[in-house]
Amino acid sequence: MRVTTTKSKTDESFYINYAFINEKGKSTSRIYKKLGKLSELSKKLNTDRDGVMVWAREQARIETEKYKKENESVSIALNPNIPIKKDQHNTFNCGYLFLQSIYYSLHLDNICRNIKNRHDYEYDLNAILADLIYARFLNPTSKLSSFKYCHSLLEQPTYHLHDIYRALTVLAEESDYIQAELYRNSNYIHKRNTRVLYYDCTNYYFEIEQERGDAKYGKNKENRPNPIVGMGLFMDADGFPLSFDLFPGNQNEQLTLKDHEHKVINDFQCSQFVYCSDSGLGSKKNRLLNTTGGRAYVITQSLKKLKKDVRETALSTSQYRKIGSNKFIDLNDLDEEDPEVFNSIYYKEVPYDSNELSETLIVTYSPKYRKYQASIRQNQIQRAQKMITDSGKPKKNRKNPNDPARFLKKQSFTDNGELAEDEIWQINQEVIEKEAMYDGFYAVVTNLDDDVQDIIAINKRRWQIEECFRILKSDFDARPVYLRDDDRIKAHFLICFMALLFFRILENKLEYKYTADQIVGTMKKMNLTLLEGYGYIPSYTRTDITDDLHKLFGFRTDYQITKKQKMRNIIHQTKDKKKIL
Repeated sequence: MRVTTTKSKTDESFYINYAFINEKGKSTSRIYKKLGKLSELSKKLNTDRDGVMVWAREQARIETEKYKKENESVSIALNPNIPIKKDQHNTFNCGYLFLQSIYYSLHLDNICRNIKNRHDYEYDLNAILADLIYARFLNPTSKLSSFKYCHSLLEQPTYHLHDIYRALTVLAEESDYIQAELYRNSNYIHKRNTRVLYYDCTNYYFEIEQERGDAKYGKNKENRPNPIVGMGLFMDADGFPLSFDLFPGNQNEQLTLKDHEHKVINDFQCSQFVYCSDSGLGSKKNRLLNTTGGRAYVITQSLKKLKKDVRETALSTSQYRKIGSNKFIDLNDLDEEDPEVFNSIYYKEVPYDSNELSETLIVTYSPKYRKYQASIRQNQIQRAQKMITDSGKPKKNRKNPNDPARFLKKQSFTDNGELAEDEIWQINQEVIEKEAMYDGFYAVVTNLDDDVQDIIAINKRRWQIEECFRILKSDFDARPVYLRDDDRIKAHFLICFMALLFFRILENKLEYKYTADQIVGTMKKMNLTLLEGYGYIPSYTRTDITDDLHKLFGFRTDYQITKKQKMRNIIHQTKDKKKIL
């Protein structure tokens, strides 16, 4: 290593540089350490420039010795007759270090410091919150098991289990503040796109038999006979979670939007946006709410639930246009065997005004979507046929609207009009034909005057909020919920929400090259084995994902051995808030 200097108009700075061979095989150099400015060093050392240079060269020599020692090859002597130490942990996860870098980039330590000023507690909220997020991401389970899992991280918990439960109460109370601050801070990592906000609701079940707090019996979306709690989630136009709230499991989802949206408007300063949701959350009141303050809406519309005259106009094959063209066509004239036609989308605009709302119904038709729906239905018809072949009749109490049994009807009379001795079940062709009428058609209602293609594009991205719920339930095991108190339950979902935000940031920074299973699964397996007195060796498989993660975050854990001091430096680096991904 050698000392270099740079001169500015006002002062001279001293650096230690080191030479290395880059990926292209060329010799180059890089700043290893900044020593300081000449004026500051002269004052500190009480010497002139020559004296500073002598001191700087000595620092370079010391750093060179440290660097050589840290990077020299290691010879390890292992004795096959000596057992390892009892009760000593030798395997540690390092995948959490990428999450830790995101945690500090979001300034969550500052958020915890601000919360501390409003509460009286002695435990380390910052450490608890960070560990709960890492555990939810890498090993989602109960809070007790999460506490035990965190002892397998490179940095061991210094708090107690009871501190976690006390912290949950504080986190619940500060949930709205944390969400708003996360939104603001996340803009430094990824500019949030709030031009369109997507809203949807789901519910999570409890492994209990009796209602308790907000855990109430309601319409369970997973068809489980357990009490549930509901969640409303706002998502931005790029698929990043924006805000969540909880409501009792027996509450109507339609009523959850108003207060939640006002919170987003006031706390997040997101006052002008396009509200997008499915028809279940598109009541007249919710649409009226989004006709003020510069807001608008795009909401899916069931064609089956339209008034007869509007439905007939929508399904009429005339007056359709291909997206990007103003020429009217009749759907009956389409050659759907033509690949270009098959992959195209056609639309029709239908005025949909009422006394209080001026809207447009946009109906689209896709030959590809038509074939897909017909294929799904045909499989269901085959399953319906199998039901009556195997048992003679379907099972009772089948309430799923997509249940194949809807294609069956019971025949209680013979062809002669006499009462049949046995029930006869057969395929109901009338129901099949009625459903086939809607194949390929889809509709949204909006008060926007934008280009139809843009409106359709807004609605097409609604799948991302469904994916958010899938990740929460599948990858992060947000349910079943085992906690009892409503405040701790809210804190549990706050942790899940934050883990989801961390994932979206990772996914985006990795340029959407990998799925949730690939990213989470890889980081779970990124374990290091400690060789006491030497350092850490990787116990995981190096892959494209691990290479991309290391490149993105600017450190590596996949060398043949990483000495303890180097690992301490890496841990320190992941807590550097100045480093923006």
